[in-house]
Amino acid sequence: MINVENIQSLIPQRPPFVMIDKLLSFSETTTTTGFSIKADNIFVENGTLKEPGLVENIAQTAAARAGYVSQTANKPVLVGYIGAVNNLQIFMLPKTGDELITEITIENQIFDVTLISGKITCNGQPVAQCNMKIFINQLKN
Repeated sequence: MINVENIQSLIPQRPPFVMIDKLLSFSETTTTTGFSIKADNIFVENGTLKEPGLVENIAQTAAARAGYVSQTANKPVLVGYIGAVNNLQIFMLPKTGDELITEITIENQIFDVTLISGKITCNGQPVAQCNMKIFINQLKN
């Protein structure tokens, strides 16, 4: 696990919209995060994390990668926007108390657009996967 004291320093999201809680690994093309599902999560209903939470978890893993790259270069963390979600497959909906392991892989990066593939597992079982197109806002807010 990479030692990041505060995961929120890597992502622009703030509670109650934070869907990752630790950065597990980073390379030029692949990043992995962990997330423990709590009962008070905004996307939890009846003890189950719903589909939008899974999509946001993948997106925030990509955001953590971009934030980590920015921080190591002493640059500000930029805001990204989901431009498209393709080939979304949900295999199961995880429960409160489960820990998700999410891995994103950079498929292509052109200017301010990054194409990623993401997959989520829980206890070694597939939870969800998709491809995303993410736009990075290079303008300072």
